[in-house]
Amino acid sequence: MKNPEKNRLDQQHTEEKDWLKWGPYLSERQWGTVREDYSAGGDAWNYLPHDHARSRAFRWGEDGIAGISDRYCNMCFSIGLWNGKDPILKERLFGLTGPQGNHGEDVKELYYYLENTPSHSYMKYLYKYSQKEYPYNQLIDENQKRNRKELEFELLDTGIFDDNTYFDVSTEYAKGDETDILIQITITNRNSKPAPITLLPQMVMRNHWSFKEMPKKPTITQQGTKANPSVHIDHPYVGKYNLYFQKAEQLFFTENETNREKVYKDKNDHPFKKDLFHTAVCNNDFDLATKNNSGTKFAPLYQVILDGGESKIFQLRLTEESLDTPFSDFDSIFKKRQKECAQFYDEIAPKATEDRKAILKQAFAGLLWTKQYYNYEVEKWLDGDYKTTPPPKERLEGRNSHWKTLRNHDILSMPDAWEYPWYAAWDSAFHCASFASIDPEFAKDQLLLFTKEWYMSPNGQIPAYEWNFSDVNPPVQAWATLQIYGTDKSITGLPDIKFLKRMFNKLNLNFNWWVNRLDRNDNNVFQGGFLGLDNIGVFDRSHGVPGGGSLDQVDGTAWMAMYSLNMLEISLRIAEHDDSYEDMATKYFGHFVFIAEALNKMDTDKANTWDDVEGFFYDRLTLPDGQSTTIKVRSIAGMLSLAAVLTIKKSVLDKFPKFKASVLWFKKYRAENLKYEVIQQYEENGDLLLSLVPKDRMQKLVAALLDEKEFLSDYGIRSLSKVHEKAYQIHIDGIDYSIDYEPAESTVSLFGGNSNWRGPIWMPMNYLFIQALREYQWYDGNDFLFEYPTGSSKLLNLKQVSDELSKRLIKMFEKDETGNRAINKNYEKYYQDPNFEDLILFYEYFHGENGRGLGASHQTGWTALVANLIEQLED
Repeated sequence: MKNPEKNRLDQQHTEEKDWLKWGPYLSERQWGTVREDYSAGGDAWNYLPHDHARSRAFRWGEDGIAGISDRYCNMCFSIGLWNGKDPILKERLFGLTGPQGNHGEDVKELYYYLENTPSHSYMKYLYKYSQKEYPYNQLIDENQKRNRKELEFELLDTGIFDDNTYFDVSTEYAKGDETDILIQITITNRNSKPAPITLLPQMVMRNHWSFKEMPKKPTITQQGTKANPSVHIDHPYVGKYNLYFQKAEQLFFTENETNREKVYKDKNDHPFKKDLFHTAVCNNDFDLATKNNSGTKFAPLYQVILDGGESKIFQLRLTEESLDTPFSDFDSIFKKRQKECAQFYDEIAPKATEDRKAILKQAFAGLLWTKQYYNYEVEKWLDGDYKTTPPPKERLEGRNSHWKTLRNHDILSMPDAWEYPWYAAWDSAFHCASFASIDPEFAKDQLLLFTKEWYMSPNGQIPAYEWNFSDVNPPVQAWATLQIYGTDKSITGLPDIKFLKRMFNKLNLNFNWWVNRLDRNDNNVFQGGFLGLDNIGVFDRSHGVPGGGSLDQVDGTAWMAMYSLNMLEISLRIAEHDDSYEDMATKYFGHFVFIAEALNKMDTDKANTWDDVEGFFYDRLTLPDGQSTTIKVRSIAGMLSLAAVLTIKKSVLDKFPKFKASVLWFKKYRAENLKYEVIQQYEENGDLLLSLVPKDRMQKLVAALLDEKEFLSDYGIRSLSKVHEKAYQIHIDGIDYSIDYEPAESTVSLFGGNSNWRGPIWMPMNYLFIQALREYQWYDGNDFLFEYPTGSSKLLNLKQVSDELSKRLIKMFEKDETGNRAINKNYEKYYQDPNFEDLILFYEYFHGENGRGLGASHQTGWTALVANLIEQLED
């Protein structure tokens, strides 16, 4: 019998039902984003800070805790809490802005994504709320005192969770149908003493009316009886809904509008403003909040005192239906959806250990919880809104002013719902590789979005991220296309050639943009600048090269070689069904050959990217006077050449005689004029291995990759070789530059210092290397053996090596023999507590020596690839 969750996905994708009309699309942070910034200089953090968020209506979205919304974020539900001591009502998660943190922006809350299905038929979110006063000022002040070499001061460091003085607030959703959402909030006192808690389940209408014309203003109106209380919601864009809830002490109504007196010192036109609930609860003055029986923001008020260890359940139901007994089938629906969720995930990795199953389930839950509604129309944003004060003229030439065709109004997979409540092009591609395992149709649709004409620039560039759409993220979309295609085919048994064609046609434009913009010297060696690896170099590669020269980047060139091979493979897969694409395979084969030649050729007149003595690829700096030098940093930028590899089986080659003839022509005639032969070991009647790295160089690179004194950590591949514990230094144009191995947080300010590529372990790069080693194994089989680790005399084939690397990465999340997880290194005392021990965070990156979680603490995004690794170990 087919899993009920898979049936729901089928109904969604055949448009029989719209199960995705409602989901976890409400952001955890709308304040401090570029979209809400209408300042002259682009100072997003200070223009709309956290302290203004409770009082100012947002223009481009909403935010809340454990929230849901319709797919366009018109109607939003979330929770508000108050412990009787905090200075403000807890309606949204608090964190430090970029300038406040000693390592950049940082959310300072304890919350966990525990369950979620692809149709969002069942979801569970846990928030830990202290019974002591939340230390807002202490967190800001202490982090301001600390420098980049010191640890971040986290919420657990304040001591407010000592002695279990906190509540567990569990928010669960179960769908009775596509427009019938059951909500259950369970609050548990984890302390032994009684403690008071105030709960406000909040329904908020996103404010469009203050910024543009609407057919009519939405309303939330009191209805029902004391025995069966409810409100009726009438929204011109969403429709009519009823929100049923249990009897409450009070019913609060206000308007989701800016308190101009609080924010701007202006006069308000009426007192019913966005922050009214905060004022009412924290001042214990309910008169104004209960005066009206309608508004655009509503909450029933529940105030209880929970005994030590006691739990209290609150139930609500949001539905299009009019129900006389809205809670009669509530428990049965909830139990059914919970059971179906468990069944869905049990079938993904049935042979995995229970601990690994829990890791996989929470990894996917986080990936699903960070599907967010994202709205940003650059031209409108630049011009401002005619119903409000126009923004300063300086903005017209400021951030993203060249992206006036960009119009985003979609559900997108975010790297993180707080620290990165905006998409990043290459992050999303990795997310899609994980999404493919649980919802391949969403993965396909998500990747296709970035090639739409309202996303992609007319010149073919894919937007990078909202702080600078013109920056350059690595071109991994073609790689992700193949990952999704392969996973989808393994699940359905059917090749989705239409998807490949749609992606290929648009990526062809993007590839040409790369070739025309980032190969300045027209020599098939690429620059690129940033390329996602923030501070991997000795200087900021996005802001020009010292001395006015140019930088031939090994990673830029490797990305383009990989892009060429990906497009070649897509061409061949399509050509099996449409032979007109065979010519495109030859085109991309040629691109790859020229790039491989350029990177590997011996050039006696200039410094070379390959150093044969040290066995490594290095970036090459060329100054205006023509002098060149290599920047000898041993990093994953130089190691990335390993990822550009493709095996084409004889059975495939035989289907395409024109392409096969081109391969033979290149092998014969290009080799006559070059010292480097790109096509090695190829016999006419055999398989073809295309690798950016020739076999002898590949062996040297893999030896370094698997060397525990260099790249191999107990927990995966480091981003910078450990040999740079002794800093590498170089003198350029009168300035000294240096880089050293930093296994943890960044100590430099490049890109704000909020991420680090100078030593830590990054999941997406590790995943690329693992996939590449599997590809080499597919060609060479068990004849190609490596010491693992280097110097150990233990020989493994590359499939075995990739499995061992996978185990090291998974080990960061698994409990060890003492019950600890490496990711929790600094907080083992807390995470050995029974109410913490099974809660797993999916950090942005990880300590190069001990596996401790670093960066964005709740960022599932590309770290969800750990679930893929768990799946692959069962293959």
